[in-house]
Amino acid sequence: MEIQKLKGQVALVTGADSGIGKGVALAIAKAGAKVLVNYVHNQEAANEVVAEIADTGGEAFAYKADVSKEDEVQAMFAAVVEKYGALDILVNNAGLQKDAKFVDMTLDEWNTVININLTGQFLCSREAAKMFIKRGPVDGVSRAAGKIICMSSVHEIIPWAGHVNYAASKGGINMFMKSIAQELAPHKIRVVGIAPGAIQTPINKAAWDTPEALDKLLTLIPYNRIGQADDIGKLAVFLASDDADYITGTTIFSDGGMSLYPGFADNG
Repeated sequence: MEIQKLKGQVALVTGADSGIGKGVALAIAKAGAKVLVNYVHNQEAANEVVAEIADTGGEAFAYKADVSKEDEVQAMFAAVVEKYGALDILVNNAGLQKDAKFVDMTLDEWNTVININLTGQFLCSREAAKMFIKRGPVDGVSRAAGKIICMSSVHEIIPWAGHVNYAASKGGINMFMKSIAQELAPHKIRVVGIAPGAIQTPINKAAWDTPEALDKLLTLIPYNRIGQADDIGKLAVFLASDDADYITGTTIFSDGGMSLYPGFADNG
């Protein structure tokens, strides 16, 4: 029988109605945690994730909140505690793209991406940290008082022309994660980042939806396969578990080698 490494814990996963967030929510639930499945637009999809978790013996509920809005974030954290009595794991996954050439990018396109991708992580992490500090570690649940996982991207280190708002938000997440990890470590709160590479999700469908597009994408991935949401889900489970209790303040790349700059492979 598979050991449930997160049994007895409660997790909140933002943007969990599709893509990477869905994969993380399913994996965390499979590992034994109860899950708040956050969404902002697609309630039907969020309910399907909840149903899928229930079908495999897990427990979850869907909650609508825009992570860039302080009052909605605070209400969401109150809801998870009201429902399950506590919170042990936050996965800051919610994110989006609004792509444009730099000189054509509007202030609204810039602000929307920064507000969701970066400010949303600030608001959620702040609320989680307050809860974790107030409660402290609980014997038999986890060695840490709480775990915060910040979903980033290979574009926290790889520049991306035509996507400067997205790349800037991910670069910001890297230093945000490290800074709060440094501040929260004395409280026994671990903060880590995950930087996915190309993962087969709706947000990047154009990059893998045809054989030609997929072949072009694979030239950027030395391991020669596109990632799946479950790849990230399994990593999130590990990082949230006591197996990773000595890991904080660092980003784990799950990218098939995309961050190895494969364009230089034959030009060393």
